[in-house]
Amino acid sequence: MESEMLQSPLLGLGEEDESDMTDWNLPLAFMKKRHCEKIEGSKSLAQSWRMKDRMKTVSVALVLCLNVGVDPPDVVKTTPCARLECWIDPLSMGPQKALETIGANLQKQYENWQPRARYKQSLDPTVDEVKKLCTSLRRNAKEERVLFHYNGHGVPRPTVNGEIWVFNKNYTQYIPLSIYDLQTWMGSPSIFVYDCSNAGLIVKSFKQFALQREQELEVAAINPNHPLAQMPLPPSMKNCIQLAACEASELLPMIPDLPADLFTSCLTTPIKIALRWFCMQKSVRLVPGVTLDLIEKIPGRLNDRRTPLGELNWIFTAITDTIAWNVLPRDLFQKLFRQDLLVASLFRNFLLAERIMRSYNCTPVSSPRLPPTYMHAMWQAWDLAVDICLSQLPTIIEEGTAFRHSPFFAEQLTAFQVWLTMGVENRNPPEQLPIVLQVLLSQVHRLRALDLLGRFLDLGPWAVSLALSVGIFPYVLKLLQSSARELRPLLVFIWAKILAVDSELVVALSHLVVQYESNFCTVALQFMEEEKNYAPPSPAAPETGSLTPVRDSPCTPRLRSVSSYGNIRAVTTARNLNKSLQNLSLNEESGSSVAFSPGNLSTSSSASSTLGSPENEEYILSFETIDKMRRVSSYSSLNSLIGVSFNSVYTQIWRVLLHLAADPYPDVSDLAMKVLNSIAYKATVNARPQRILDTSSLTQSAPASPTNKGMHIHQVGGSPPTTSTSSSSLTNDVTKQPVNRDISSVRPANVGSMGVQYTPHSHQFPRTRKMFDKGPDQTADDADDTVGHKNFMSATMQTGFCDWSAKYFAQPVMKIPEEHDLESQVRKEREWRFLRNAQVRKQAQKIIQKGISRLDDQIFLNRNPGMPSVVKFHPFTPCIAVADKDSICFWDWEKGEKLDYFHNGNPRYTRITAMEYLNGQDCSLLLTATDDGAIRVWKNFADLEKNPEMVTAWQGLSDMLPTTRGAGMVVDWEQETGLLMTSGDVRIIRIWDTDREIKVQDIPTGADSCVTSLSCDSHRSLIVAGLGDGSVRVYDRRMALSECRVMTYREHTAWVVKAYLQKHPEGNIMSVSVNGDVRFFDPRMPESVKVLQIVKGLTALDIHPQANLFACGSMNQFTAIYNGNGELINNIKYYDGFMGQRVGAISCLAFHPHWPHLAVGSNDYYISVYSVEKRIR
Repeated sequence: MESEMLQSPLLGLGEEDESDMTDWNLPLAFMKKRHCEKIEGSKSLAQSWRMKDRMKTVSVALVLCLNVGVDPPDVVKTTPCARLECWIDPLSMGPQKALETIGANLQKQYENWQPRARYKQSLDPTVDEVKKLCTSLRRNAKEERVLFHYNGHGVPRPTVNGEIWVFNKNYTQYIPLSIYDLQTWMGSPSIFVYDCSNAGLIVKSFKQFALQREQELEVAAINPNHPLAQMPLPPSMKNCIQLAACEASELLPMIPDLPADLFTSCLTTPIKIALRWFCMQKSVRLVPGVTLDLIEKIPGRLNDRRTPLGELNWIFTAITDTIAWNVLPRDLFQKLFRQDLLVASLFRNFLLAERIMRSYNCTPVSSPRLPPTYMHAMWQAWDLAVDICLSQLPTIIEEGTAFRHSPFFAEQLTAFQVWLTMGVENRNPPEQLPIVLQVLLSQVHRLRALDLLGRFLDLGPWAVSLALSVGIFPYVLKLLQSSARELRPLLVFIWAKILAVDSELVVALSHLVVQYESNFCTVALQFMEEEKNYAPPSPAAPETGSLTPVRDSPCTPRLRSVSSYGNIRAVTTARNLNKSLQNLSLNEESGSSVAFSPGNLSTSSSASSTLGSPENEEYILSFETIDKMRRVSSYSSLNSLIGVSFNSVYTQIWRVLLHLAADPYPDVSDLAMKVLNSIAYKATVNARPQRILDTSSLTQSAPASPTNKGMHIHQVGGSPPTTSTSSSSLTNDVTKQPVNRDISSVRPANVGSMGVQYTPHSHQFPRTRKMFDKGPDQTADDADDTVGHKNFMSATMQTGFCDWSAKYFAQPVMKIPEEHDLESQVRKEREWRFLRNAQVRKQAQKIIQKGISRLDDQIFLNRNPGMPSVVKFHPFTPCIAVADKDSICFWDWEKGEKLDYFHNGNPRYTRITAMEYLNGQDCSLLLTATDDGAIRVWKNFADLEKNPEMVTAWQGLSDMLPTTRGAGMVVDWEQETGLLMTSGDVRIIRIWDTDREIKVQDIPTGADSCVTSLSCDSHRSLIVAGLGDGSVRVYDRRMALSECRVMTYREHTAWVVKAYLQKHPEGNIMSVSVNGDVRFFDPRMPESVKVLQIVKGLTALDIHPQANLFACGSMNQFTAIYNGNGELINNIKYYDGFMGQRVGAISCLAFHPHWPHLAVGSNDYYISVYSVEKRIR
């Protein structure tokens, strides 16, 4: 039994794979995104999708120069020849009637695309009629767009001088009309459509005249005396768009089966001309029974997607939109296809015109010019859709069979899904994205389309930007009003992705939020209610605190701190908010760490060690004042002392700020100090003596109720400290960037004795006040003060937390995490580390199993920069951490090199008393504990490429007074559960859950002395504590606080140096006191089961967790190593070497967790490592 006292829990495993799997299953502490990333938002991408100059075509001029029955002299027409104009044969009726019918038809065709525009026809006009028409439309349109449609089939072709032709009044002559004049009349913005031969000449002339106008504008701007400057300035033509039927040298096609105005037909009746052209192709032979006459009978309406004609129009829109989005530059696509509904329709149809007219050796022209699109692969999908539709046409018309909808959209969604599933990281955007948006219009495919769209947006901000550039916004905005419950999760996800990239869209949602506010809040609260299942691991957890600093709030978008709907409602009233703040452990018995996270208020008295030190006797609100407030027993005497109730919400918040100002995490303390300094600034810059409050009254400037008791402060509290003293001490003691102290000179020294009657602004509020009421207007004299204060606040109170939180939604969440990707570099690195760990365990076990006869082979010796106080081996790398009073040095004990040395950041009057490696099996962190109760976690230590960086810090214990002879702070870390046990010069054992980052339990020790050593075993829920009075106490965390101390051993008569609980089901307790008596306890027995006596005067002791060894250091300058039976293995008194000197008094020592290595630190600043004989290693 004696030899089993220190048996290893791993010796019985036998299976090497078990320890290997342990590494994979162990949780990692402080390795979430909020710990690894810098808390700042992502760089916002420039959003070009939002049209700042969205326009509308409000007026349309239809100018038809047909002169029915008379052919122009410069055009020789074939026989037979194309004659249809707007699908009307002009020779089938009288010339005038034909002209009017054609004009009416053209207007109807345009009205299909823009029914609300103002249309004006000008049939066979003169120059004056055109001028009158254009100027009238421009005058009415103001800054909106005007369309000018010109049909010149009955007049000569345009001239190279930039002229088109109209008629005289008697129709006996053709009269030229200059494009320059037309520009002047039409103004800008405008769109021009030219349907005539050699139309490209008009486009060229238009550009030349536009350039001439720009030059005239520049001359007039530079030289005001120039004659051009005296004339009316011509309008700029930059925002004008042109569509021409053919190039400058081309004639319009004259094929009899096609209309004469083929270009106009493509622009205004695209489906009709597309079906006619399809039937004229050779491929139509594959669809028997379809003729030109039959397609005139195709059933349905263009705006009804359930009918054949409507579905074809829907497919055509999706295809042309897709072609344009894939071919055009993004800015040009936005201008032509998203700025104006009519312009977008015309340009979609222009793509069809290019395809059809190019087949007849005629090339339509546009300005701005588009890349060629007539050979795009999506046209094949259009041909297939037309083919499928027309193949049903004979049976639908003749037999009345039901129309089978096209599989086009389902197939395109499948193609989009393939792109999402099979694509690589760096790839071109999916061609089907515009089609996916069109599918959102269909209830049949909407759910699938939203799912695929969400998966696409999850790829990153670039995907969101692409979707916005296509035009996702109006679609998903409209869907927010849908009553379909199955769409809500998808829409919430999609909107989260969009808002994370473009937060300005919140404004667009504001009206919806107001409209559906109650429903929105109800759903949100239901989600919060579902998130309250984060139960603490122990039932005995009366108080919960947060170790999360301001930057460390939950990394997932769950409101984990909100436990129920009732809690939400409770904190909305001032009374309950006051109660919440009162629960910040303001009583002296249970003060704990203050740390702010967006749903947690926990307490701290850490500031008592800084702001309450004797050096800081004067500042705005001292801890002496707080302590005096604590000691006041009755509310009446408290009110007479400070003029406001101690339970006031303002007092509670002020005290929390004072606690936070001394938080060990710099970002938290800096933010708190900025708030405190801004208040000091507000108090000192006020130039009017009667409005300046003294030190004490500043803290009561906003009482809980509108009373005037604040005047008692001058009568009872005495004269306050001067302004310069209070503001400068507040600034100097904590902050790094002092506030300008010259401002204090504006305050008279006798303010406190003036006794001026002053009612704070907060007293002017009525007792009943709306939530967002700003209160009574301040006087004009306050304006200057307010401006200075706001400027001060805006310059200092800034944090990237909200932007960083929003960044979560901008990042992929559906993607397999890199650490789970078997082929990722992160995964490979972890595999290597775990293989290394297994090798270390295996080799160390082999050495231990051989037996250890001596442990005095010195393998490392070096002088540490400071006197070692704590030493800790890394479990798997040849690295050892040595802490002195306030710094940490890292050594490579294999190579004998110093790896790193940095300051821990603790105040000068505190010292490091404990260290632990977190995540030692993987990405290691170093936890340090100081005797003021602060805990700091570091990363990137011993890294040649990076500097050490603080991951987080918090006040692990409160009410600890730093002393040189106390135990300081002792900790025990359990990687398997992520629990951190803390105690020391306090009367409790505090347990922190590092995963949830909250305090889960405070166990009272039941003793009046400090805790000197901690050891725990989570499998048995036992905690063993050695105390300064010699007692060893055992606690069961599962039991109530009044019953959790299950055993107390009082066999030691002096300070317990070490108490160790073996971590296996039958593990015993080993404890050693400074007098050298070693005792073994069975937790089930009331007395020790074995007693040993070793040397007296111990200063340090450690027990090897694997081998049957323990070592102790003495103040008599030697180290002794014993086996589990208490037999001395060897002593170490001298350093190795020819002139080996005597070791100093031992200050610390530690065993390696696996290797039989012992590190010893002494008061002579030397750190040494000893191992077994070299032949055994």
